[in-house]
Amino acid sequence: MRYSFYDYGLRGFVTILILLSSMATIVSCGGNNEQDYNPQFSADPPMEVQQYLFGVHPLHNPNRLHLVFGPLIDYLNTALPNLNFKLEASRDYAAFDRKLYAGHFDFSLPNPYQTVNSLRHGYRVFGKMGDDHNFRGIILVRKETEPISIEDLKGEAVSFPAPTALAGTMLPQYYLQIHGVDVMNELELRYVGSQESSIMNVYLGNVIAAATWPPPWQALSKQRPELVRELIVKWETETLPNNGLVVRMDIPDSIVRQVAAALFSLHNDKAGQVLLSRMELSRFEPATNSTYDPVREFITKFSANVRNIE
Repeated sequence: MRYSFYDYGLRGFVTILILLSSMATIVSCGGNNEQDYNPQFSADPPMEVQQYLFGVHPLHNPNRLHLVFGPLIDYLNTALPNLNFKLEASRDYAAFDRKLYAGHFDFSLPNPYQTVNSLRHGYRVFGKMGDDHNFRGIILVRKETEPISIEDLKGEAVSFPAPTALAGTMLPQYYLQIHGVDVMNELELRYVGSQESSIMNVYLGNVIAAATWPPPWQALSKQRPELVRELIVKWETETLPNNGLVVRMDIPDSIVRQVAAALFSLHNDKAGQVLLSRMELSRFEPATNSTYDPVREFITKFSANVRNIE
């Protein structure tokens, strides 16, 4: 068989292409040339977000507490994107106390009595609610019972939020005691579970008087104007340092500083002021364990004169 020059040239060209392709495959599969592999690295590794549990004592019933403090937790989550906070309400004071004293919360907003107790359970104070002038007990009565004296309360039912509610229960009970009423023997004490329940008990006529403190009274009055028409603040007590901000001792200082800076600057802009207004509060402010020395002194007086709670 005879081949033309064209046939020979074409076959040779094809043969050369096959050889070159095979050589390229061999080179690409070789493991000895380290320059052939170029690893790619991310400039910013994924950020790990740490979650922290934020417990608030029963200033309000659980539903209202989430309405009031939920936006504050949302603010912290936005302002501190490297952290994540979850708000936890408690059914009542006893449930909150159990969780706080077991170290369940990372951060917490207890009342001053619970704040003092928390120091024995692995917490420290780093801040507090401002407006100490508002941290006092008030006793409400129906306007139709006016005039009424403290003596008129003897033998009657009076509502209180809970035995360990400092402003809403302990301060009013101490006030009544030093003004002539034997609280434990001359009153029918009704612990009704929340500030709102205490207020509503006197409004509905279930008790002759109700103990609470200004913020829940102010908030509930805005929601239900009829309360202001029917009730009056008859007696007010002395003041004490407001509710504390505490943190568990094992939380790093760097995290606590971030949370403190975010909370203590809230009052500096309008958006923050709106959040604070939900709590009937003007600001959060720095505090330490010693800030609550006056509370310790009051607890001693209360235990000696009213009932032992130590």
